Amino acid sequence: MTVAAEPDFGRTGLPYGVFSVPGRNDAPRVGAAFENGIIDLAALLGDVVFAAPTLHPFMAAGREAWTSVRSRLQAAVDQGAVTDCFVAATDAALQLPFEVADFVDFNSSLQHAANTGRILRPGDDPVRPNWLRLPVGYHGRTGTIVASGTPVTRPHGLRLDERGAVVFSPTEKLDVEAEIGFVVGRGSTMGEPIRTSAFTDHVFGAVLVLDWSARDIQAFEYVPLGPFLGKSFATTISPWVYPMDALYSARVASPVQNPAPADYLRVDGDWGFDVRLELSLNGNTISRPRFDSMYWTPPQQLAHLTANGASVRTGDLFASGTVSDTAEFGSLFELTVNGAKPLTLSDGSHRGFLADGDEVTLSGTVHTADGARHFMGMASGVVLPARPRPGVETTR
Repeated sequence: MTVAAEPDFGRTGLPYGVFSVPGRNDAPRVGAAFENGIIDLAALLGDVVFAAPTLHPFMAAGREAWTSVRSRLQAAVDQGAVTDCFVAATDAALQLPFEVADFVDFNSSLQHAANTGRILRPGDDPVRPNWLRLPVGYHGRTGTIVASGTPVTRPHGLRLDERGAVVFSPTEKLDVEAEIGFVVGRGSTMGEPIRTSAFTDHVFGAVLVLDWSARDIQAFEYVPLGPFLGKSFATTISPWVYPMDALYSARVASPVQNPAPADYLRVDGDWGFDVRLELSLNGNTISRPRFDSMYWTPPQQLAHLTANGASVRTGDLFASGTVSDTAEFGSLFELTVNGAKPLTLSDGSHRGFLADGDEVTLSGTVHTADGARHFMGMASGVVLPARPRPGVETTR
């Protein structure tokens, strides 16, 4: 849970979330963020679907309902009819906006793939041939997805120490990745893959994602099956789900894909999104990567994760993977290795990886074709020290 203290949202976005008012007896319910507060949708629209403590019933209602509600909400804002159902942001606390059903994390930035390949496999091709043929990803653990503001405890795991010995200890290379995640509203039927052209029928909105990563644990365990404990101890999402109907106004061309993707991954039109991210550490901006640089697009990701006939459910979340472009990197791993100097913060301290007490914040701005800029949201978390593990011996 987090107190609702974010920059103002305008009428273009009107993202959805779940809020409560501490000190009152009323239950958590669905609201829309607007200016410096929250519109209580159950009070405004008189629909019990918004009295639920989760976005699930509304998301499951499908595209026609999403479009209708957004139209009614914008009309109410334009007519000044939201005053009687408006809650000040400072009076509200935000919840996890939906119950995460399944979680897939992709690796969709060519720049990030190349950077990590050079770091993890020196002397080898940094980008494996399969990476250019399909959106590479892995399944995560939904129980470790938390709302913005939830502290992140430094995890334990098996890793190699400086002497090359195997030890079980807290990670010494705690990192975080800046990502955008996409939330499924309407599910699908098992055995029926989703075409890229059907993306708009299934995906409800987008959230900002902080993918916390223990790089030393990840490096030791990921061969041959990929990420596991080094990536599954915490993933933070923003409390507001930015509706796709608002994000579509920021569609731009995505990078040219070579070789041409398989038929089931081909898309028509522009499917990049002009979203500018800002990653900060203890109030210091350390990176401003652009999402429109991503090689694999969200419709391709959805098509690929159902290509074998697997179904999606309301509340499924699939994330983009680290957003890195040719000028800005979305992780400390890329910023501070391969000979780069550690980050120097405004207080004079240095960082190669995250220290206990560090606060990481990710924010996003949507840039539309008419030149407007709209706040998308924010996600943050503070690193807590590793908890003592009585009775656990170091393994060598």
